[in-house]
Amino acid sequence: MRVGAFVDRDGTLCEEREYLSDPDGVVLLPGAARGVAMLNRAGVAVVVVTNQSGVARGMFGEDAVRAVNERLRELLAAQGAILDGMYYCPHHPDAGQAPYRSACDCRKPAPGMAHRAAAELNLDLGRSVTVGDKASDVLLAGRAGCRAGVLVLTGYGAEQQHRLEAVGRAPDYTAGDFLAAARWIICELAPDGEQA
Repeated sequence: MRVGAFVDRDGTLCEEREYLSDPDGVVLLPGAARGVAMLNRAGVAVVVVTNQSGVARGMFGEDAVRAVNERLRELLAAQGAILDGMYYCPHHPDAGQAPYRSACDCRKPAPGMAHRAAAELNLDLGRSVTVGDKASDVLLAGRAGCRAGVLVLTGYGAEQQHRLEAVGRAPDYTAGDFLAAARWIICELAPDGEQA
């Protein structure tokens, strides 16, 4: 079983743009592709797990989510960075109509996306890590049974630290950006992996 990095999308790998629904709006954050490629070389599976409540809110459809995800995949691949999987949650517990208005098991910090990815990609949750710019990304680690939760200070990261303090859950590591997070993951979880 492989080590996995369950990575948020907006504000972590690409620029935060509230309710991103246009593939042309996908802009990689500096160092994101390099960080993904480093994890690829170290044998760590990189899996995007992203909440997309804009679907539930009626702002865009699932086709738009898939188009944005595909554009992200293309931009990363152009720099030699490969995503092993991409999962999204279109639900919200209080917004929209059925079937999207739902207290689901996949909206982070609920572990549904991580559990599904682990089953489909043969990942060892106990050796894996979550990475993102929101408290929900860090809290996902504990709920999914992952080894560590990493907060990045891009996107909403800087303002999310107090939310984690309020619930008594500090990140296992706080990184300036995804590249720094990838370096930490390799040192902590895949020490024989290549750093470049």
